[in-house]
Amino acid sequence: FHLGFFWKKKKKPKHLCLDKGYDFKDIEALIKRRNIRPHIRKKGEKPLIGKYKGKPRRWVVERTNSWHNRFRAILIRWERKAENYLASLYLASSIIVFNFFNR
Repeated sequence: FHLGFFWKKKKKPKHLCLDKGYDFKDIEALIKRRNIRPHIRKKGEKPLIGKYKGKPRRWVVERTNSWHNRFRAILIRWERKAENYLASLYLASSIIVFNFFNR
């Protein structure tokens, strides 16, 4: 039983943006082997303050992780089977989306 049949197959990313913590040759080689172009900030490189025109998106991920952390069943993985954990994750996500639109 797989709950992912509702979604289309996801496309593989073409680019991957990473911070200075991933500035290693092994990581870069691994990403390139998967035909993904890495964008990794180098250690000691100055930040791009004022040069970046786009809106940062990392807070969206952090906010969503924070919302998921309210659900104990997925914060600490109690389930042994991956299917049960995935079902708990989908249920928590459904509740989050419902509450988000029901404000």
